[in-house]
Amino acid sequence: MAERAGAAPRIAVHAEPEGPVLVQHLDELGVPLGPVSAVEASALSELDRRAPRWVWRNPRTYRALLARGARLTRAHDVELVEGLLVAAAGRFGAPHGLAAAAARLAGLPEEPDPAPDDSWDEPPGLFRSAAPPAAETLAAVVEVHAAQRKALAGDSRLAMLAAAESAGGIVAEEMRAEGLPWDAAVHDALLTEALGPRPAGFARPEKLTALAAEIDAAFGRPLNPDSPAEVLRAFARAGFEVPNTRNWVLKRIDHPGVAPLLAYKELARLHAAHGWAWLRTWVHDGRFRPEYVVGGVVSGRWATRGGGALQIPKAVRAAVRADPGNKLVVADAAQLEPRILAAMAGDTALARAGGRGRDSDLYAGLAAEMFGPDAEDGRAKAKLAVLSAIYGQTSGDAGVHLALLRRRFPASVEVVESAARDGEEGRIVRSWLGRTSPPARPGDEAPARARARGRFTRNFVVQATAAEWALILLAELRSALHRAGDPAALVFFQHDEVLLHGPADGAADAAELVQAAADTATRTLFGDTPVRVPMPAEPVDSYAEK
Repeated sequence: MAERAGAAPRIAVHAEPEGPVLVQHLDELGVPLGPVSAVEASALSELDRRAPRWVWRNPRTYRALLARGARLTRAHDVELVEGLLVAAAGRFGAPHGLAAAAARLAGLPEEPDPAPDDSWDEPPGLFRSAAPPAAETLAAVVEVHAAQRKALAGDSRLAMLAAAESAGGIVAEEMRAEGLPWDAAVHDALLTEALGPRPAGFARPEKLTALAAEIDAAFGRPLNPDSPAEVLRAFARAGFEVPNTRNWVLKRIDHPGVAPLLAYKELARLHAAHGWAWLRTWVHDGRFRPEYVVGGVVSGRWATRGGGALQIPKAVRAAVRADPGNKLVVADAAQLEPRILAAMAGDTALARAGGRGRDSDLYAGLAAEMFGPDAEDGRAKAKLAVLSAIYGQTSGDAGVHLALLRRRFPASVEVVESAARDGEEGRIVRSWLGRTSPPARPGDEAPARARARGRFTRNFVVQATAAEWALILLAELRSALHRAGDPAALVFFQHDEVLLHGPADGAADAAELVQAAADTATRTLFGDTPVRVPMPAEPVDSYAEK
């Protein structure tokens, strides 16, 4: 995904929910080749056949174009890229919206990034009107893009990340437009089975009411189980001093109120996060359309704005159902982060243990290498060793297994331990392509905080690189579907998992494209590596079948 000599031209484009679509042709450096022109959205498809890289302000621009029927191929997203460049320059967290970027170029004070809901209205920093004309916004996009091209020119990896992040913005908006198939009637039935009939108003569902009564009886007085403070006081009165109401803490208490309280908490979470109010708010016309936030987490993983799309609980996954005549194709990468670590380290031994087959299990392979093929709980021990290396756990058996992992696979362990040392000493670390970790804060030099920062940076380098792999996977899979003329569409993405939705008779072909895209992502990121990331895809009728 890096830029190539003689690559296609660039076209800056600006569109809002209403008003003209403005375009301006640019050369490879981002210098305008002619004046701004207003075009119909339908004309963009013809321009896209020339394979330009579209330059726009942020994913909302593409949202406006999608609403007018324009699906485009490649992009440079100015605001997403600015976030990468600001962090790479050592200013992680500084404003990176168009307003701030334009102000920096003009030598003006940076304007803070606006709230997401205001993103259509924010003016570039060098404009003082409440709503700048579209032409001025496009001019700011062109100017900032040219500066970004210069900043990326000497760093091929960061340029690849900029392209991948921008591609992620395209996929996010297309998935939102497509929507995840969601059967509201099935969801309602699942809620009724779990919670009882839908209550009127803000009343508790029947089963929550019954559990609350059990809790009251167990403690001998009325208690609001939704209030952690009340729960803690109730246990204190019963002779149990507990620090919090987390499940693992409560499970250690021998009290008759624990069982109904744990059951209540589970159902209350379902009711609050994915209950009838959620269903009414987020599912329309058989589709759930969350707003994905590309790079919304410091590691580059995505977030969502409302709807909790990245935390769909098993209790309601049966509501995610393919339309009649269609299938969902569900795939997730097998042990992604350890395999990414092996590729980063060039660790052929760890790559060999991971295997290359469709059903290869890296932890099982490691268990055979480290403990022998017939070792009791070998896979669990191997998994603990790897996760200890990546997340920094050293207590108990984790430390013993990690020491063995270090002796057998020193290259991989050194990657994360080097990152941990850098973090503890207050230095920033970077992913494979150059995503930058947050800098140390005052006080991080204290021993406990330094160790915590080391655990963060140890994980950051792997998780952020895995997020880069996933971005390239999405871009490659989207392109592969288009090249094959496959009508299946990406409808969901979560860290290392994708869902496609398309005709049942083509589901097997779409499933094959997923693994091919995973292989391409690995080669694109790491070149000639023995590491393979198995990503077996299965056609299903419901997400609950995965």
